[in-house]
Amino acid sequence: MKYTELGTTGLRVSVMGFGGIPIQKISADRMPALFDALEENGVNYIDTARGYTVSEEYIGVGIRGRREKFVLATKSMARDRASMEKDVETSLKNLGTDYIDVYQIHNPTPEQLRAVCAPGGALEALVKAKEDGKIGHIGLTGHTLEIFDMALELPWVETFMFPYNIVETQCEDRLSELKKQGKAFICMKPLAGGAIEESEAAMRFIAANKNVTVVIPGIASREELEKNAEAYLREDPVSESELSGFEKIRERLGNRFCRRCGYCAPCTAGINIPVLFTLAGYLERYGLAGWAKERYAVQQKNASDCIGCGACEERCPYKLPIRDMLAQVAEEFK
Repeated sequence: MKYTELGTTGLRVSVMGFGGIPIQKISADRMPALFDALEENGVNYIDTARGYTVSEEYIGVGIRGRREKFVLATKSMARDRASMEKDVETSLKNLGTDYIDVYQIHNPTPEQLRAVCAPGGALEALVKAKEDGKIGHIGLTGHTLEIFDMALELPWVETFMFPYNIVETQCEDRLSELKKQGKAFICMKPLAGGAIEESEAAMRFIAANKNVTVVIPGIASREELEKNAEAYLREDPVSESELSGFEKIRERLGNRFCRRCGYCAPCTAGINIPVLFTLAGYLERYGLAGWAKERYAVQQKNASDCIGCGACEERCPYKLPIRDMLAQVAEEFK
């Protein structure tokens, strides 16, 4: 395993980390063996979230007796101080630790991020938790370029997590600036939420970009871990045939894959289109149907609320058949 500095945090992390979403679909008793595999392969960066149901608790089982060997990162969708204070305590309890290395504001909208930073916002709770030694560093996650641009402007952001993969390259021209500022880039969704089946190609694509600090593929088994690591750590440069393969993947997914760029907004009917397509990905490809359906159920508007106006399709830079795709989502979620 190779290691790098996590921005200017002073933390030394494996260049490939562990994404904690998929472990929701297995059992806690498999955690010790899985974390044995992580330790043996030198993977020390662990990512989870309050919203990943049992993920924090399962990771707590996995790190028991070896907490110091891992860099723990979790995140919360709390937007106000009191809710964030509560979530930090819950995360500490679930993970079975008295400190968390990186605590992140999880996927806010621009309006929510402004509320987070305002008096009484969640940032106050994280600053206090940092002062008290409960957390080490503060990060941010997002899915839109507007949030990426805000991350570049906010001085408290030490790490930023964003989707980056063969078909989602919209942030590419901003990565060097993030690195220049000393902010770590955490690459999520390296396989585009499971849409990219060629895992070796997916990992090779990301490894070629030296502005990526750490990549966090979702891992639920030793086999997945070792397969991803083998591809990511190869020393040889990306070949012409591999570049051709990347392009074929883009062509295959191009007309049916949402890049979450947000240009389709605002929806006439108030639907958060990228969120619904993301949830559909969890339902179809991650094997997390129950979790996806719970999150779908609390959306203010769902796919069946589409009025078919087509305004979103006119704005989509990838010319996706959004109305047809929403109809498919509505059918899948019933």
